[in-house]
Amino acid sequence: MSAHPTGPRVDTLVDAARSRLVRVTPEQAAHAVTYELALLVDTRPAEDRARYGTIPGALVVDRNVLEWRLDPTSPHRLEQADDPRRTVIVFCNEGYASSLAAASLRDLGLVNATDLVGGFHAWAAAGLPVAGPHAAA
Repeated sequence: MSAHPTGPRVDTLVDAARSRLVRVTPEQAAHAVTYELALLVDTRPAEDRARYGTIPGALVVDRNVLEWRLDPTSPHRLEQADDPRRTVIVFCNEGYASSLAAASLRDLGLVNATDLVGGFHAWAAAGLPVAGPHAAA
């Protein structure tokens, strides 16, 4: 009996998710939020937000309820999740889990869901606004 699973590896799933997305750089995300009313959604655990800081204005949505909060047809949606055509930019720490999350949102019909290349750490490295511990680094 093999110790390796026979299904696709997580890297394969991430690659497949990304092939369906038009991923954005930190600078593109900042522009979209400022000028195009895009939603920037932080799915990182509370521990990471406390350790590294946050992006001002980003919505915090736990990954385990992301689909319910952003599906415009869900009775549990956030007020801002009002249009399936609205651009939603999901981010995690480095941009891997967010690719899977954005693909899931696309499966729900959010046609402009995408994620942030490099995640929170790329945003901070680009010198874009960060609140909290990372801002002082």
